[in-house]
Amino acid sequence: MNSNVLIESFAEFARSKNIDRPTMMSILEDVFRTMIRKKYTTDENFDVIINVDKGDLEIWRNREIVDDNSEDIWDFDKIPLAEAQKIEADFEVGEQVAEEVKLEDFGRRAVLMARQTLIQRVKDLERDNLYQAYKDQVGEIVTGEVYQVWSREALILDKEENELVLPKGEQIPKDRYRKGDTVRAVVHRVEIINGTPKIILSRAAPAFLERLFELEVPEIYDGLITIKNIVREPGERAKVAVESYDDRIDPVGACVGMKGSRIHAVVRELENENIDVINYTDNLELYIQRALSPAKIGSMRINEQTGRVSVFLKPDQVSLAIGRGGANIKLASRLVGMEIDVFREAGDYDEDIALDEFQDEIEGWVLDELKKIGLDTGRAVLAVSKEDIVRRTELEDVTVEDVFRIIRNEFEDNEEQEETTNSGDAQ
Repeated sequence: MNSNVLIESFAEFARSKNIDRPTMMSILEDVFRTMIRKKYTTDENFDVIINVDKGDLEIWRNREIVDDNSEDIWDFDKIPLAEAQKIEADFEVGEQVAEEVKLEDFGRRAVLMARQTLIQRVKDLERDNLYQAYKDQVGEIVTGEVYQVWSREALILDKEENELVLPKGEQIPKDRYRKGDTVRAVVHRVEIINGTPKIILSRAAPAFLERLFELEVPEIYDGLITIKNIVREPGERAKVAVESYDDRIDPVGACVGMKGSRIHAVVRELENENIDVINYTDNLELYIQRALSPAKIGSMRINEQTGRVSVFLKPDQVSLAIGRGGANIKLASRLVGMEIDVFREAGDYDEDIALDEFQDEIEGWVLDELKKIGLDTGRAVLAVSKEDIVRRTELEDVTVEDVFRIIRNEFEDNEEQEETTNSGDAQ
């Protein structure tokens, strides 16, 4: 392989990888100087001249002529007079000799090794550029095209055909992708695995929702409104606390938009995720009330030392505060940074049964665990999923299943008794 073919093939490869000219020149010179050092020990007295456009390569070895009997003839930058005169007969001691070294002089094996080294250096540079580019974009939205979908992740290509990964756990549960689909996601993190950068995207991270609001709400992008906190159950529900630095701007109204125009665009992107936008306040009690929306709170007790809040509500507000599967109270707790326990205010229990009524069938410590998270009636327990109770208490799956069974049986027995009574009255 001659120098023209080597340089032209490398230059074409480098250009296909968007490597700029100065970097290409630097890589070429560095590789050729490495070849020189392997053959001649040093490259200090060599000039490497490269013309990428023409594919030309010139390597010149510069040495000073010394007498044949001189002690310096073994120095790397000296050449004996007799050897110099073989190059040009009229050379004399003290003159400089510039001898051209052909690429072929290094041997075919060395040239092939240089080609492989050049390609590897470009690939390394490409990986480093990719890492640096996306490292600076962590937390920002990118758009890509679905290239392949697997059970655990989807492979996304950006506009430069770089490979990005959207793991199943970072997708919205309702997301369904096919090859060719366009996807928007936030750059979640960038990792180096076996020397190769891995760009991990997310649509489930709070940062994705925050960036979407910035795109849809100019006041947030301009800094007039700030997002204080975001908590999400991706695809199900989210709570966003916002604050305005301009008294003339209603932060909640600005985020929702006229007839919901702004927030609807965000909701559609998030597969109809239910988004509660609330006004942030330093008043913790008021903040908790807003966080538990749409439930109306009667009263509350805040224990900042333990980080727990006990809120008391009317019976018809308990299920609203807890939400489907416990999502509302879970998100409210995360939003305010305190564990919220919901309790029913003393009132009418005609259609419900207080947990204390189950003391004969359910152990006291189990009832206490349920009360700690605000579940003090039978219907309040049944309104929450088993998984959420296990997560928020010290109870195990089997114990919670027994509790559910006992409570359901009690309600069924009561209903049967009511039907028997009503039937007797009718007769």
